[in-house]
Amino acid sequence: MAADPRTPDALTVEVAELIGTVVARYHEEYELAAAEHALTGAQARVLALLAREPTPMRQLARQLKCEPSNMTGMVDRLEARGLVERRPDPADRRVKVAAATDEGEAVAARLRRELKFAGAPLQGLTPAERRLLRDLLRRMLSEPEEGGEEPRPPRP
Repeated sequence: MAADPRTPDALTVEVAELIGTVVARYHEEYELAAAEHALTGAQARVLALLAREPTPMRQLARQLKCEPSNMTGMVDRLEARGLVERRPDPADRRVKVAAATDEGEAVAARLRRELKFAGAPLQGLTPAERRLLRDLLRRMLSEPEEGGEEPRPPRP
């Protein structure tokens, strides 16, 4: 009797469990680092995204898989602390984007530096191993092209 191709083998199960453990540890540390700055983990994630680039709130809500009204509340609280501001989108002045202020960018940078779990174990890998891990993770996250062909590399 042939094995069911939909049933993952033991190695696949172990890898999936290890990925889950890494994600859980990362989130635990992220929550602790955020709390040091009187932020929730969700607020810290919003701030990190906005420190990369100003983003419309609907897009932020999609990225973080939450309701737009919830995103409005988070941005309101970050704005009240001077970490985020709303401004017109240069591409479409009818649209407002949320953007990190200088202070918000500084807090986001400190948060990144304080995430020991994200840095220390990765620094134990060689640069070639880190590149391979990055490439494998990108490949796992990529979407197949039309017709189920080879996966597309994610956009930088």
